[in-house]
Amino acid sequence: MIVRENVKDFHLDHIFDCGQAFRWEKQDDGSYTGIAGGRIANIQFEPYEGRTAEGRLIISNAHEEDFPFWEKYLDMGRDYEKIKTDLGKDPVMATAITYGEGIRLLQQEPWETLISFIISQNNHIPRIKKCIESLSENFGESAGIYNGREFYSLPSPEKLASLTEEDLAVCRLGYRAKYLIATAKRVCELGIDSLNGAALPHVSSAEAYEYITGFTGVGPKVANCIMLFALGKYDSFPLDVWMKRVMEEEYGLKTPKAMAEFASETFGEYGGFAQQYLFYYIRERK
Repeated sequence: MIVRENVKDFHLDHIFDCGQAFRWEKQDDGSYTGIAGGRIANIQFEPYEGRTAEGRLIISNAHEEDFPFWEKYLDMGRDYEKIKTDLGKDPVMATAITYGEGIRLLQQEPWETLISFIISQNNHIPRIKKCIESLSENFGESAGIYNGREFYSLPSPEKLASLTEEDLAVCRLGYRAKYLIATAKRVCELGIDSLNGAALPHVSSAEAYEYITGFTGVGPKVANCIMLFALGKYDSFPLDVWMKRVMEEEYGLKTPKAMAEFASETFGEYGGFAQQYLFYYIRERK
């Protein structure tokens, strides 16, 4: 078990229910159990009295030597207070932040993020989760058992590339199945390091965008999600139905182009953080 006191700007619901990750499930006690990087864990957060986003973090089914992984995954080294102060100069953002003050951007594995967000197209979160779990259980490898449940990793690019649309029918992916297979084959051609290596995190956002949209089934929204949640391109500003709604209602913007330009000019390097606060805000408000 890993325990850390005085963790700030942290709230489990805000982190795991803002559309950035799909392999975590809320438990009856308010904790979340899931898998990341092949590691199964239960994450619990106990707020201090009178605080909602400051308290004790407990990671079960993990050892102290695992902490560097979870520290990075949970983005615990970042000063979110500074980000919120800067973004909060905008009155709409100031309100949005009060709804999701404990959001942190998870630093996720690129292959899993690529597959997950191809599945997310024209889909809602409960169904996305079911599709990903079915894909993992049917074609991934066992990662172990925790609290009586067996967890599975997502299939590797090689495994997914070897499958057919008929094979994937059991996962109820619809038209997305052919996208996953084509993308897996492309990753196999390029090598997994084309996603996981040092190159993509260090190229410009424009270069990363051009590269990511080269994969089958990856359009602007999916590309921006992958860049934001797995490649550290924090100026990315994914636009889905919820985001288009909040940008129109709160800022009077009508087109995706106008929304993207406004985000770039107004939020700059913190565009992705702004996107998450606004996304959580509009969903909670509605």
